[in-house]
Amino acid sequence: MNISNLATEIEIQDGSTVSKTLHQDDSLKIVLFGFDAGQELSEHTASVPAIMHFIDGEADVTVGKDASKAGPNSFYRMDAGVPHSIMANQPTKMLLLLLKGAKPNA
Repeated sequence: MNISNLATEIEIQDGSTVSKTLHQDDSLKIVLFGFDAGQELSEHTASVPAIMHFIDGEADVTVGKDASKAGPNSFYRMDAGVPHSIMANQPTKMLLLLLKGAKPNA
């Protein structure tokens, strides 16, 4: 799979959060998200380590107890089980990588 411009792979829809799975196998799942302004993913956890890479827009992101603003090219790595949430302040696109084949931290 080759994608030359991730931002063109998903369209933000008014008042919604949309997602598109770009790849999935036994070790990796890649999902592209589009958040309209004011949309959120409330606090949750993932059962595997994950990486969030913000492509464009701006969002308030909390990972564990750390809160920050994500903008274009912001990058977050999370261990499995770490609570996290996202609130889009403006239309925002994010790439999520779920590392299903990663070994848990010892």
